[in-house]
Amino acid sequence: MKTFVKLLIGFMSVFTLTGCFGEEYDFTPPTVLLSDPNTLESVKLIETNIDWNSDKVYKKVTEDYVAFAKSQEPLHFSSKQKVDIEFDSQDFAVEELSVAVWENDKQIELELHDDRSFYFPKEKGKYVLEVQLISDKGNAQYVGNIIIE
Repeated sequence: MKTFVKLLIGFMSVFTLTGCFGEEYDFTPPTVLLSDPNTLESVKLIETNIDWNSDKVYKKVTEDYVAFAKSQEPLHFSSKQKVDIEFDSQDFAVEELSVAVWENDKQIELELHDDRSFYFPKEKGKYVLEVQLISDKGNAQYVGNIIIE
């Protein structure tokens, strides 16, 4: 009986430890989602300029991110619609987060609230949305092709 108990404890220890060794972590920059707090629907923004360093270095450069964003599938939102910014993971400390829209060649900074929400402009039209993230792991920029209806 003692041998059986020792064997059982040994197997349980091995299985417990294998769970620790088998984990893989994703150290790439987070995916950024825009979510409507009323409908709980979300859409993904596209990564453009990334300089991220957490165990592995991840870099991406997009020279003309406004033109790149305009070439993406448009995302439709309502005038003055409230939207939340969400990260799919957050194993980093946010040092600065900013949101702006581009209309033609004019950049308009949007007020970002403490709960990471903002409101789209009241003027209808086509915009490029830009989200800038500065963290302890690096910098990341995300864009979207936005149509305000």
